[in-house]
Amino acid sequence: MLAREVDSAFNDKRWVFEMKYDGFRAIAEVKGKKVRLYSRNGNSFSDSYPVVTEALAGLGIDAVLDGEIIALDREGRPNFQMLQQYKSDSSPPLEFRVFDVLFIGGKDVCSLPLVDRKKKLRQLLPPSDVVRYSEHIEERGEEFFEAAKKMDLEGIIAKEAQSEYYPGVRTTTWLKIKNHKSADAMIAGFTAPGGSRRYFGSLILGCYDNTGRLRYIGHTGSGFDQQLLSEIHSKLSRIVATRSPFHEPIKTNTPATWVKPRYVAEIKYSEWTRGGILRHPIFLRLRNDKKPEEVTMENNRPSEKSAVKKAGERAAKKQAGKKGAKKTAKKAAAKKTGSRASGKKEEFLKVGAHQVRVTNLQKVFWPDEGYTKGDVIQYYQSVARYILPYLRNRPQSLKRNPNGIHDPGFFHKDAGEEAPPFVKSEPVYSEGAKKTIDYIVCNNPATLTYMNNLGCIEINPWHSTIARQDDPDYLIMDIDPSDKNTFDQVIETANVIHGILKKAGAESYCKTSGSSGLHIYVPCGKKYSYDQVKDFAHLIAMLTVDELPGFTTLERNLKKRGNKHIYVDFLQNRRGQTISSVYSLRPKPGAPVSMPLKWKEVKPGISPTDFNIRNALRRIEKTGDIFGGILGKGIDLKKCLKNLGG
Repeated sequence: MLAREVDSAFNDKRWVFEMKYDGFRAIAEVKGKKVRLYSRNGNSFSDSYPVVTEALAGLGIDAVLDGEIIALDREGRPNFQMLQQYKSDSSPPLEFRVFDVLFIGGKDVCSLPLVDRKKKLRQLLPPSDVVRYSEHIEERGEEFFEAAKKMDLEGIIAKEAQSEYYPGVRTTTWLKIKNHKSADAMIAGFTAPGGSRRYFGSLILGCYDNTGRLRYIGHTGSGFDQQLLSEIHSKLSRIVATRSPFHEPIKTNTPATWVKPRYVAEIKYSEWTRGGILRHPIFLRLRNDKKPEEVTMENNRPSEKSAVKKAGERAAKKQAGKKGAKKTAKKAAAKKTGSRASGKKEEFLKVGAHQVRVTNLQKVFWPDEGYTKGDVIQYYQSVARYILPYLRNRPQSLKRNPNGIHDPGFFHKDAGEEAPPFVKSEPVYSEGAKKTIDYIVCNNPATLTYMNNLGCIEINPWHSTIARQDDPDYLIMDIDPSDKNTFDQVIETANVIHGILKKAGAESYCKTSGSSGLHIYVPCGKKYSYDQVKDFAHLIAMLTVDELPGFTTLERNLKKRGNKHIYVDFLQNRRGQTISSVYSLRPKPGAPVSMPLKWKEVKPGISPTDFNIRNALRRIEKTGDIFGGILGKGIDLKKCLKNLGG
């Protein structure tokens, strides 16, 4: 869980305050003598700081801990330089200051309030000279910050006492208030040294803007000793680039050598200029615990709102949430669809452990049928346990129809600042957009409600997960009819594809699209790239058209294919492509739902609109989830090609 930077300390009885340590953030997975100690990016610390690993192994506990590895100077203050140089000089004492616990005895405790987690943590940790509990004070943030300043420490962390732990999320329930202003910057190059100086004169610094472009934010020649100059020059000399990574021309006083932007530096500064340049920048250290995509203007510049004001706004919202929750909890927990979610223009629904802000629940999305936004939210909560396995850890391309099904809608991909802390997001670089997009990842019912409130009638996940973005879980054949095709022809096409896949030895699953077509899925088990999966889908499509040349085609263009041919779409199998999820509503007349079918049901007489917001849950409860196989082991592509004579 990450903290958002704000510009000032504050007093508030609903908050607790901890010291901001100058070290390496680390997660420790401890199970008896077995220990994993690693950074936010998953880099192991076990070999670098064996003293900490050994101390953790001696605790005799089963837990996952969150804390900071620090090296102490002679006055007992954290010293980052000593920590970085620990391999060459292991004399400074090390400590692992633990401030949170995520699991105890295999049980997830992230949803407990912070103060309860810390109470359990204190009871859990036995006495140790190395593994130490991180103390906190309540309410008096301003005094605590002044004490940190007098001791010339990094600053303080403010945490809402009742906040949950959201792994990987930068929230407004954890705030950092720095004593020394510092920013993360990409090293984009270095200038030639002058006078008696060796190696380089200054580092040229950049930061990514919201389009994904690297922006110049200044240069620094301060903060280096001779050893540091040599070490950094050695690293940068291996990644020299032929041209500047900036889009705009950069002027330097001495000749510049450009490098590939791979190294992140922490820079101390006095202020940002209006033009976005650091004033009086001083090099502090290299950050191997930060990813380049995290080095953005948004993450670097503290909020202009005071933390006090933010805390007050949040407290007011919570109070409103408590009142609204009492009135709406029963309706939010309804398991069946069809009843209307009542609503004022704005209220809070309790979804699981979370309060979700919703608006205009009575807004009509289907004018002919009268279904509302509240009905959409209730439907998805009723099927949450069935749909979430197909959404979990996948980037979501949000298709929003905030004015109902006759609104053409728009796609929204970036989570943005407004997303509440329970909404997980993941930065993914988009080649098409040429920028990093902070995709929402829908891992819980509350996030589902948040998306529905934005007007997401249909849910569109990626075919691959965040962890394996280039390796899809399944192949998709999208049977897309034209105006003059009958649904019986769609059914015939699906059965031909099923037959070809059966001959290949490939298991397949069918679902209605929720519109006019059918979707066929083939499990791939993350074993193949998108290109490999797409090529196999292309082969299946060609064999299908060979068998049904009268009314199927590989021609995608509507004008060229006419209105009498079904497009056998194999191009859905590309990175970043999305299709409506199983059990998803569609913004179509009748409020249809994309529903899995047994192959024996794929026959004339069935209609794509047979399943809708009224009857979908009854159908799912009757059949169970018959689509789970798409997330299974997956096909053997070589055997499939061999079986087809390839």
